[in-house]
Amino acid sequence: MQVVFKIVRQDQNAAPRVESYPLEVEPGNTILDCLNRIKWEQDGSLAYRKNCRNTICGSCSMRINGRSALACKENVGSEVARFAPNAELPEITIAPMGNMPVIKDLVVDMSEFWTNLKAVDPYVSTASRQIPEREFLQSPEEREKLNQTGNCILCGACYSECNAREVNPDFVGPHALAKAYRMVEDSRDDRTNDRLAQYNSMAGVWGCTRCYYCNSVCPMEVAPMDQIGKIKNEILVGKTGQENRSIRHRKTLIDLVKQGGWIDERQFGLKVVANNFRDLGGLASLAPLGLRMLTKRKLPMGFEPSEGVKTVRSLIESVQAFEAQSRR
Repeated sequence: MQVVFKIVRQDQNAAPRVESYPLEVEPGNTILDCLNRIKWEQDGSLAYRKNCRNTICGSCSMRINGRSALACKENVGSEVARFAPNAELPEITIAPMGNMPVIKDLVVDMSEFWTNLKAVDPYVSTASRQIPEREFLQSPEEREKLNQTGNCILCGACYSECNAREVNPDFVGPHALAKAYRMVEDSRDDRTNDRLAQYNSMAGVWGCTRCYYCNSVCPMEVAPMDQIGKIKNEILVGKTGQENRSIRHRKTLIDLVKQGGWIDERQFGLKVVANNFRDLGGLASLAPLGLRMLTKRKLPMGFEPSEGVKTVRSLIESVQAFEAQSRR
């Protein structure tokens, strides 16, 4: 079958351009196989990363038909079936990863990717290191808890598609936070409380927009968003709700829904932003919004609880009880 590969090419600090390469391929050929042939047979100047060719190293991550994936894992047949099943001459578009500057063609600068990973201190730190002859012993059950996050190959697919990273350059990224949870869960580490305090205060877990895209593109099923949620739950355990606005937001949301079945917006701003009148600056920041809502007649004077408030409260309490039991 013949397929046209439309590759977004770019030199550093230059505008991108699209170049097309027709190629006779088999459905089972991987995208990396096809890129190799284009480079070897048609255009030797094409730049991209590759190494293991077996979904291990993560080097060949790029955007394939609009989503980040490993070129050595995706094949022509599945891409055509997904995006152009009835096309006489199907096209496959390949572009560099997002959220990273382009060096050349499909090669991106991953410096900040590695810097953000380092920021979460993703190494086991324990007093056991002071005894050189001692092994880091774990039970099979303790080790099993690390399997999912340990599968991360740092390919950058989740980072490339992260909406939070796109709008907030201080957000460390889902790859770093998935590794961060591995440290929180690791029974050999002796800095769990310090780590949770660090992840709570830095541009980390509370910056996640929960768009789920990192989970959907991860080639190793690490589910970074799920790991971020687990860190949030660990931070919230034992917190009073007064530590910072992010924690108040989470706890107030749950408390208000438990009370009324949905959110009483009159209380929400006062509890979260104004910290129950403790934060005068936050209270003052609400005034312009409150005035606009009043003039537009959008400030509710009363609150009508949901008819299903008892059911909602029961569901929330059941989940909270289950989570508490799981932690024990």
